[in-house]
Amino acid sequence: MRGQPTHPPSSISAVILTRLAKQYQSNMVRSSLQLNSEWIPKVEESLAIKQLTQRSLAERLEVSRSSVSKFINCKPVALNTFIRLCQELNLDWNSASQPEREWNDQIESFKFKREDFKANPGGQIAPDEIVGREELIERLWSHLQQQSLIFSGERRIGKSSILKKMTAEAKADMLPIYRDLEGIRTPIEFVEAVWQDTETYLRDVGTARRVREYLSQLTGSYFDGYQFPEVAAEHWKILLTKTIEDLVTLQDKQIVLIWDEMPHMLGNFSDETAMEILDSLRSLRQTYPDVRMVFSGSIGLHHIIKNLQKAGYSNDPTNDMYPIEGQPLSLEEATQLTINLLQGEDIPVVDLQQTAENIALAADCIPFYIHHLINQFKAVESEIDSEVIARTVNECLRSSLNLWKMDHYRERIDNYYSEEQKPYALEILDILSINPATSFSRLWQYLKSEPETKDKEMARTVLRLLLKDYYLVQEDNLSGSMYTFRYQLVQKYWQISRGL
Repeated sequence: MRGQPTHPPSSISAVILTRLAKQYQSNMVRSSLQLNSEWIPKVEESLAIKQLTQRSLAERLEVSRSSVSKFINCKPVALNTFIRLCQELNLDWNSASQPEREWNDQIESFKFKREDFKANPGGQIAPDEIVGREELIERLWSHLQQQSLIFSGERRIGKSSILKKMTAEAKADMLPIYRDLEGIRTPIEFVEAVWQDTETYLRDVGTARRVREYLSQLTGSYFDGYQFPEVAAEHWKILLTKTIEDLVTLQDKQIVLIWDEMPHMLGNFSDETAMEILDSLRSLRQTYPDVRMVFSGSIGLHHIIKNLQKAGYSNDPTNDMYPIEGQPLSLEEATQLTINLLQGEDIPVVDLQQTAENIALAADCIPFYIHHLINQFKAVESEIDSEVIARTVNECLRSSLNLWKMDHYRERIDNYYSEEQKPYALEILDILSINPATSFSRLWQYLKSEPETKDKEMARTVLRLLLKDYYLVQEDNLSGSMYTFRYQLVQKYWQISRGL
């Protein structure tokens, strides 16, 4: 550390380790921090001296503008984000953070005031406001007792909310550690994030000393920071292993590493690096059988692995993980969520039960779209009925603002389907968007009449991909297998966006 004499690793005493353990137990007791209001003038002064705006500060650190705004307005932000912001502004993050007693008092006050459900489209949903996921969560916990999981499902289905609810309401013998990986660009950033989480979750039993000791050997002086030094980058595999070793040895609960947007992170890496990450994680699961991992994300992991196989990857890095698919709410659960929101927002309706059911059906029982619809209804002066519901859905799907983030259904084909596969995918979706459930033989009659879709086996391959990617569903009846859109909202969007 700057300004202090260096010590060879061999001379690091137990006294120093104990002192630092206590220091980190005190400093890292929370996974989020908020600014002490007394420090606002210092923040403003530092912004002025550095000639920074909230936007430029966010861009410099590659964090969201909302995180910077929350930081400046003394709202909770992620621990690592809080520390990075303070470091950029030359502030002592430990002194600038609000005292723990005040923080806990505010949390209790906040929970006490959350009496009504409110529409929160796209925002973070409090665990106690997540409706109807108890059976799925119990199923996830049951499988995690035996092996690691791949938790997949369509975007907006509520996967992240489910995982966060699991983390917040974990079983007594489980230690779930949740992390969103979408913004991670390098292997060392990933390992650093896992280690930072480890430091936080091991606060009651000690620090992750193996990592600190190894970094001390690399740097020649005792490492007591919170961000890895540059020299650590090429040693990410060793640091990852030592982090897991600390987790395993310092507590006796079942460790569950919940990594959201795993495919996004792997897609940010080079092919070679992605292969190494997947192989390293599989090796750790085999070496430490009590460690469970959950891979989740809005991009199918099969796309990432398929691309790696094209680059020469021959391993099957997830064959020890059990796949579980997230589904929309049941109609009963979706109706109850809608009733809660209608009542919480005090929205007038003709028949509460029937209107709530109609809204749930119009939203395919997907919480994200239910929240969006309720949010739109707040501006409607009349009572909500079937006509208002249908009109609002249509307006949202046609909005140039892309309110429901539907454009990714088209963009995903460009990003993850090969040049040969794209015309088949577009043609199949075009056909099914304006037709009832259709057999493959009838689909083929359409496809083979087009110049770019004359390969029957390629048509079958792409059809399977569209099933995997949640565009379509296969229904079996007396006539055989029939194919149709999985969700009516996606079918309507496809018709509108393609001008069909």
